[in-house]
Amino acid sequence: MKNTFAFTVLAIVMASCQVTLTQEDEAPLITKNNLTLTSDIMTPEVLWSFGRLGDVQVSPDGIKILYGVSYYSIEQNRSNRELFVMNSDGSGKLQLTESPENEFNAVWHPDGKRIVYLSSTSGEVQAWVMNGDGSGNKQISEVEGGFNSLAFSPDGTRVLITKDVQVDQTTQDRYPDLPNADGRIINDLMYRHWDVWEDGAYSHIYVADFDGQKISGPKDIMSGEPFDSPLMPFGGMEEISWTPDGRGIAYTCKKLSGLEYTLSTNSDIYLYHLESGETENLTEGMPGYDKAPFFSPDGRKMYWLSMERAGFESDKDRLFELELESGEKRDLTEDFDYSPSGPVWMDGGNTLCFVAGVKSTFQLYRMEVDLRRISPITSGRHDYHSVAVAGDRLIATRVDMTKPQEIYSVDPGSGEATELSFENKHLLDQLTMPTVEERWITTTDQKEMLTWVIYPPHFDRNQKYPALLYCEGGPQSPLSQFWSYRWNFSQMASNGYIVVAPNRRGVTTHGQEWTDQISKDNSGQAMQDLLRAIDVVKAEPFVDEDRLGSIGASFGGFSVFWLAGNHEKRFKAFIAHCGVFNSEMEYMTTDEMFFDNWEKGGAPWEKDNPVAMKSFAGSPHHYVGNWDTPIMVIHGEHDYRIPYTQGMAAFNSARLRGIPSKLLFFPSETHWVLSPQNGILWQREFKAWLDQWLKD
Repeated sequence: MKNTFAFTVLAIVMASCQVTLTQEDEAPLITKNNLTLTSDIMTPEVLWSFGRLGDVQVSPDGIKILYGVSYYSIEQNRSNRELFVMNSDGSGKLQLTESPENEFNAVWHPDGKRIVYLSSTSGEVQAWVMNGDGSGNKQISEVEGGFNSLAFSPDGTRVLITKDVQVDQTTQDRYPDLPNADGRIINDLMYRHWDVWEDGAYSHIYVADFDGQKISGPKDIMSGEPFDSPLMPFGGMEEISWTPDGRGIAYTCKKLSGLEYTLSTNSDIYLYHLESGETENLTEGMPGYDKAPFFSPDGRKMYWLSMERAGFESDKDRLFELELESGEKRDLTEDFDYSPSGPVWMDGGNTLCFVAGVKSTFQLYRMEVDLRRISPITSGRHDYHSVAVAGDRLIATRVDMTKPQEIYSVDPGSGEATELSFENKHLLDQLTMPTVEERWITTTDQKEMLTWVIYPPHFDRNQKYPALLYCEGGPQSPLSQFWSYRWNFSQMASNGYIVVAPNRRGVTTHGQEWTDQISKDNSGQAMQDLLRAIDVVKAEPFVDEDRLGSIGASFGGFSVFWLAGNHEKRFKAFIAHCGVFNSEMEYMTTDEMFFDNWEKGGAPWEKDNPVAMKSFAGSPHHYVGNWDTPIMVIHGEHDYRIPYTQGMAAFNSARLRGIPSKLLFFPSETHWVLSPQNGILWQREFKAWLDQWLKD
């Protein structure tokens, strides 16, 4: 149920590729949306016209920045991703590709002169190479069946790739005389995961040679193993790393199966030795998630992110160090109550720079490794997503609630940031965006809670506005300065609403104690935090307390369903997307069982377990008898984390009780909404429902 605010580029690219080559050839090339707007108020159509920038790679000499941008066509209902390069000061921008295929996973070859990327131009995903100016483009791989991602060894003579390989038997393997049978033979958990059915194919790491012209001789270093690396479904190439001498590959993997897999978060870091072909577990005995390995420049030490508690996916990520020769491990962030991500070396290997979420923003931090001394580099109301080093500057991507992702150059001394990419300046210059206020509200148990309040464009304090209580998902996820293409605060406020977004108990970035307080108390203090936030803000003279709504997705949907039965007439409308309605049924139908075991404290049949019984007693479906307010339910058929029957049950219950209600159902979508036309439909129905009950 845990939300993630950033998808891998591959997931978005592949989701947008569900169109035939013939259609691509006939359709106009999808390029940058150079629109002249007729209004300064953002609409869903404008939202889907922004270029989506990401996958930033700095050249080995620090002089060039390589990145990709996805452009969306509402008419064609898909996207097209192109590659760009610019100097590290933002000058000399150059578009490298211009084709109907998506180019992705672009990296610099270690020689610093060539760029290698993946494309399905040949009919399946293969590697292509071009010069740094986009010339000399040619295919360099012919891997059977294609592959998903790649990374070069430090000397550039070898490459690792990730590729899906069939390990388990399919139905057709068992019964070759039934080639059209589509029945799945299931003997164990987990048989589906987030948004896909597990069909016995796994992501494996292959190592191959590269002679400068062709990738050849790929060898599966996980041959026969029924396990994934990177971890499914969100893992990327940050979970795999070459050793500095190119003799080994460290990778993240959870080498468990079936019931044991779905009950555990115990991934480990494995080191594969190319010369001997042997693999060793470097984190054995550490029961939580261990992931994202990387090495000191001299190769003597390995670093990785580690969670301490087994079965808890939202524990603090600790930055660990392993002395490879002695085997000694130490926690470098024991006194830092936040989770680092994306660490990179500065100063030749003496200092690490990383991103960390602290008090609802994500900032850049530095660590003097030997001293374990951590200090902030940046501050401000924004979220940094990634960081790289370019000479004496940092190159980072950044968003905030009123601006999509762009590339910035950051002075590591002063923290001063200079925008480089300006991908969406032409649209932003035509818009009046909402304003964002940071408030600290005293909760019912006398704690201080940060609450974002987002005001509509051209806000007038002398008018009264309807307001929306936003319920964050997760339940352990950051309510930061994120920019989303669905739950977009600027779009909600541009619809004419004040949005109240409280960092209720359970959100991350406010210390692990605050995060832990929602576990085994999903319907407790967190719900009171939500109500307290709207009660405080609705007292403002510019808020119409007779026109309040509440909205949310995932655990936010759980929150909306619970509030619908416990709000004591505060709200006039609700919207819940992919939310848990019946916690007992969700426990028995979700995919990763460790999640509910931790959150609920046990199973619903454990009648002698008071913690679990209290948890399940707070399930929203127990309060349907109190429902009296119009509610809209949204769900995707391919959501396997919170199966769509949860949304059906909530909608059916509302209809049976005579509550005005609507169900927006997406047969092709998952826990998210990824296609342009479904995204526009979502935004239109979202606004129409709220306008119907809070404006008309």
